[in-house]
Amino acid sequence: MRNSIEFKVYADYGLFTDPLTKLGGEKLSYQIPTYQALKGIVESIYWKPTIKYIIDEVRIVNPIQMESKGIRPITMSGGNTLANYTYLRSPHYEVKAHFEFNELREDLVFDRNEHKHHNILKRALNAGGRRDIFLGARECQGYVEPCNFGEEEGFYDHYGELHFGTMLHGINYPDETGKDIMEVRLWKPIMKNGVITFSRPEKCEIVREIKEMKPKHFDESNIQSATDLLSVLELEDNR
Repeated sequence: MRNSIEFKVYADYGLFTDPLTKLGGEKLSYQIPTYQALKGIVESIYWKPTIKYIIDEVRIVNPIQMESKGIRPITMSGGNTLANYTYLRSPHYEVKAHFEFNELREDLVFDRNEHKHHNILKRALNAGGRRDIFLGARECQGYVEPCNFGEEEGFYDHYGELHFGTMLHGINYPDETGKDIMEVRLWKPIMKNGVITFSRPEKCEIVREIKEMKPKHFDESNIQSATDLLSVLELEDNR
């Protein structure tokens, strides 16, 4: 697919928190990564408000395993308390994603250079990302590298269908919807032989409003264009 990348992401642990488990101070990971978590990983590889990422598919390579740990998180009032967090152990995924221009950001028309954004994205992926990679939580440090989607042998390659019920898909932010409202999306994922094909955000039927929010303003004064950024990176390569 045009403007696409394929990469693998892995870590010792992952924590894609089911929000229903946070009410009592505990945290329990979903069995699979959410669309929003994978989008956040791609944005850590390379992000610009000019573009928006679409996560097409994720492939679950390792078996889904859980591990619980006693944690002492810091409380808002100071000190800490005892909690039980349940992590995914040795998560390993292959991801297929692509980017499109955010047509709502008319203030960033000057930065719509498809070829250069794609070149920077591929360079950033080869370097392991421009920002730190996390699998759902800060303590779950992850690593990314290019791959050919489906090439590596996976635990669920011949498993058939597996349903995960209703779970979080992602969050609608004003800069991608044109509405001054933050919304949450839910969906019902189905894994087929290890691969989950994501619904596009606008195709999700279960959407709930969270709060009012306005998009942040960007223009030539506070972001660097892809043309300028690529020139800087190429100059560094020649030194």
